[in-house]
Amino acid sequence: MIAVILAGGYGSRLGLITSRIPKPLVKIAGKPILSHIIDIYIKYGINNFIIALGYKGNLIKKYYKNKYKRLNIKFINTGQDTMTGGRIKRLQKHLTKTFLLTYGDGLSDVNISKIISLNKKNKKIVTVCAVHPPARFGGLILKRNKVINFEEKNSINEGWINGGFFVMEPRIFNFIKNDNTVLEKMPLEKVSKINQMIAYKHNGFWMCMDTKRDMDRLNRLWKKKIKKKVKIKKFLKKKNIKNILF
Repeated sequence: MIAVILAGGYGSRLGLITSRIPKPLVKIAGKPILSHIIDIYIKYGINNFIIALGYKGNLIKKYYKNKYKRLNIKFINTGQDTMTGGRIKRLQKHLTKTFLLTYGDGLSDVNISKIISLNKKNKKIVTVCAVHPPARFGGLILKRNKVINFEEKNSINEGWINGGFFVMEPRIFNFIKNDNTVLEKMPLEKVSKINQMIAYKHNGFWMCMDTKRDMDRLNRLWKKKIKKKVKIKKFLKKKNIKNILF
């Protein structure tokens, strides 16, 4: 199965950072976010990739020239100003069977195999990973102007949004017109209205990198994760416990 990663946008909300490099090359914990996304799929046995290039795509292609040699990765220019749906449309001849799709700026611990299984079971045109957006604000319960309860907001209470990890059937191309088609508008809206979309609900980690603030937060989270692993490994070594996989 082929995993398509949309990596052609301008990433303008990252400001000066993406004036120098494309968003997929912005580093989280010392390596490009695109590499982290590829690693998500590798974990589930996906070895075939198409990276849909656009803005500063030559830098992405150059960076990965001698990396991931064990994988089959095609870097295809899908136009600098092409919309998300249009980028997929340009890849149509390569996507004649069920394929995976994601954006080049989102990280998650989602189980890709479970999304694929749900797609096979329900036989819809689109299976989408639904996630809860990260909580950003504390909640207040007021009585007139008196605060009677303050609660740090829980992301579980935020509802569901598109988490950006899809499984799609080639029939999706029937809903995409041209380069100007935005995938998230007419195509996916139409597919959902004709009952051809199903959601895999993911309650675990998910975060996209839209802004520098998001980038900084992802780096902080990654550092915490590494520190936690180091502490666990030290504990296991102290207790002489072996053969634990991380």
